[in-house]
Amino acid sequence: MATETFHFLETGPLIDRELELIAPARAWIDDVLATCRHPLTRQLDANQFLTSHQNLLEFLKHAPDGHQVGDGLRAPSYHFWMRWRDEYDPPVRMAGGIGLRIGQSTELELYSGHVGYHVYPPARGRHFAERSCRLLFDLARRHEMSDIWITCNPDNIASRRTCERLGAEFIETVLIPADHPFYLRGERAKCRYLVRL
Repeated sequence: MATETFHFLETGPLIDRELELIAPARAWIDDVLATCRHPLTRQLDANQFLTSHQNLLEFLKHAPDGHQVGDGLRAPSYHFWMRWRDEYDPPVRMAGGIGLRIGQSTELELYSGHVGYHVYPPARGRHFAERSCRLLFDLARRHEMSDIWITCNPDNIASRRTCERLGAEFIETVLIPADHPFYLRGERAKCRYLVRL
């Protein structure tokens, strides 16, 4: 899909009981940082613990309203933050994040995938990644996508289980080329899962 003709669609409310997907915004930065500073995040996810106010501002700059335009290398993408709705008395207000990349390319199908997600440690165990994916499948269909590729590292058991609960078919494990950005950050292989919408 040519990036210059890409149009972002209105999503409407994306809610599954206590889980709500919201557009990233400055108003939620303090809540994201509070989750990143939670003791469980510090103990179990050092990279997320190191998230800073400046990191989040940079993200918002590149994806205003959760919309990241394609640039020839990256596909147009929707980004959402997983919000744990207040009426459920959550231990943290922000549960994680998810992105949906639109289009078809070798990069998406082999390495990056159409969907990327993370769930902060204090919110794990509630299938928020799976439920968030399901909330975005209709948006993918509206962009005329019938196949969704999800990739994960072979040792990411939680993500592999998420794919299985989604009914995704495991296709193969591929090696990452030495010149790929994932390889440069220490990743060596990706498991490829296919969801047929």
